[in-house]
Order: sequence, then C-alpha cells, then structure tokens
Amino acid sequence: MPEPSAYCDAEYADVDWDSLGFGLMPTDYMYITKCSEDNNFGQGQISRYGNIELSPSAGVLNYAQGLFEGTKAYRKENGHLLLFRPDQNAIRMKMGAERMCMISPSVDQFVDALKQTALANKRWTPPPGKGALYLRPLLIGSGPVLGLAPAPEYTFLIYASPVCNYFKEGSAPLNLYVEEEFDRASLRGTGSTKTISNYAPVLKAQLRAKNRGFSDVLYLDSVTKNNLEEVSSCNIFIAKGNVISTPATNGTILAGITRKTILEIAHDHGYQVEERIVPVDELVDADEVFCTGTAVGVAPVGSITYRDRRIDFKTGSDTICQELYSSLVGIQTGLIEDKKGWVVEIA
Repeated sequence: MPEPSAYCDAEYADVDWDSLGFGLMPTDYMYITKCSEDNNFGQGQISRYGNIELSPSAGVLNYAQGLFEGTKAYRKENGHLLLFRPDQNAIRMKMGAERMCMISPSVDQFVDALKQTALANKRWTPPPGKGALYLRPLLIGSGPVLGLAPAPEYTFLIYASPVCNYFKEGSAPLNLYVEEEFDRASLRGTGSTKTISNYAPVLKAQLRAKNRGFSDVLYLDSVTKNNLEEVSSCNIFIAKGNVISTPATNGTILAGITRKTILEIAHDHGYQVEERIVPVDELVDADEVFCTGTAVGVAPVGSITYRDRRIDFKTGSDTICQELYSSLVGIQTGLIEDKKGWVVEIA
C-alpha cells in the first residue's frame, strides 16, 4: 500500500466538483484501531476503505452502543489542508463515551487520526471553494454481548467523503416545519450526547416533512412543547435587532461545535449573544433565523411553518446570517486570519 504522502498536492480524484452534493463518495483509505475493555487504544493504521467485520452480538448492533463525530478538511490554494477545531470533536467524543460507558481515544490520538485520514485521502479533497472533505469518526462497541452490558471491545475508525451543500436547496434559504407529534430528546436522556441512537428516531418526522415540501423539522422541548430545541441534525438561532439567541444546552440539545464558534464570532462582531430558553412564539417577531452545524455550516431559514401558519424571515446578502457565515468560512478556509488558534494546518 502506498504511503498517503505519495499523493502530490496537485493530484485530484476523478470527481465532477461542480455537481458535488452531500452524499457518500467512498475514498481510498480509512483509519482503524481497537481496544479491549481494560486497555487503551493501540496505534491505529490507515487501511483501504472497505467493510468491517462485526459479530452479530456486537454491542453496537444489539444495544446501539456507539458514537460518531463529524468534521471537515479544507484545501488551501497552496495545497495544504486545514482542519477546524478538531480537539473539540475529540473532547465531545470523550464526554459521550463517558455517558455511554465506552472507552475513547485520547484527544491527541483522535486529532492525529484525523490528520492521517485527511492526508491519506487528500486527492479527494475538493479544490478551494468547491466543498470540503468530510471526516466521520466512529466509536462503536464492537465486542460481543448478549445481556445488556458494556461491550468488551471497542473500535475507533474514521472514513471520509468529499461533500458540498448538505441540503438540496444548496445555499438557498430553508423552510422548516415545527414538529409537535414527535420529540427529538427527553429531559435527562441522551439528547446532548452524539450517540448514534439519537438520529434514526428523527427519520420518520423528517421524511414526512420533506414529502410535504419542507427542508427539515424543528423540534420543541418534550416537557412543555413551548420552547425551541433544535433541527434534526443542527442547532437553531434567532436574531432580533442586535440580539442573537439560541436555545441553551440544558441536557437535551447537542452542544454543536459550529454553534459554539458562531456564538464567539457573533460576540466578537459586537452582537449581544444569548443562550437561553427560546419560546416558539418568539419566531413571530424574529428578523432572522438560521441553522448551524458541521454538515450545514451556517444555513439561512426563509420560513418556518407552525400550526399551519407560515412565518417568513429576512434572507440575502445584507443579513447577520451571511455576515457570520462569511467570517466562519473565511477562517475555516484560511482566507481570514485565525486569531484564536482554531485552525490546524497539515501539508
């Protein structure tokens, strides 16, 4: 197997970068390592991308003992790759592993594994401005269990895929539907943990909304049904005047890394930033609404339908959303100076 560094900076995979969406496009390599329940993860290796072997009684298959993360590598004009705040993904996985009774890689091993995977698949990283290389770390209970218990073995792996826009609308404004029949998370549950078991339950509501012409669903809190929580796979913000608000992470909402970053950027831009309970009724008076996440970036919301009432919001170039999006992407891609040490550059 050739070393990942055998790929030169100018070499690209045979991909139509202009038609790239957000779908799986298998790349050359993945990273994989394992550990038993009483040991640390060993040194991982870069292997050809392909299927992995699991026991039918693996903890992840029987009891959904698994976590995942998502981050991106961006290509600079000089051919180098940029990772954005990878340590935050590592820290979040460690927190999730503690909640799910799993063994996790160290922060250093996690970040190093991301670097290795990105470099090994460098030719699949889109040209500047055409997208990014999405990196998907997985931590799964791969050891066999029958009774309900932590798995005796864990596998940590990372695979990659070139991506562009997450929603089919591309960069066009989203139209969301407020979901009241189903809940995304319950109080004192795992809503704040990036466990794999949080995502399949949203598919029914999401598919139903998409079949009605909506982009996605916006969930309310499970107790009062009065307060905003998050969209299926991203956080939500509302803006009114100079005030930007987002639901507080009270145990049911995932503490998104893009969410955290946008809060910091908005504060630096002079906005009043609030993390608090956000009643759904505040949508009526909001100037703007936007979503944030690794996959979606910063996505404007054009409308939200709540109990058959459509509420429209300001979108376009002269918006807070666009201002924050431009700053975020500029830092992520190296076009704006990184003054906070968020970006990790790898050759």
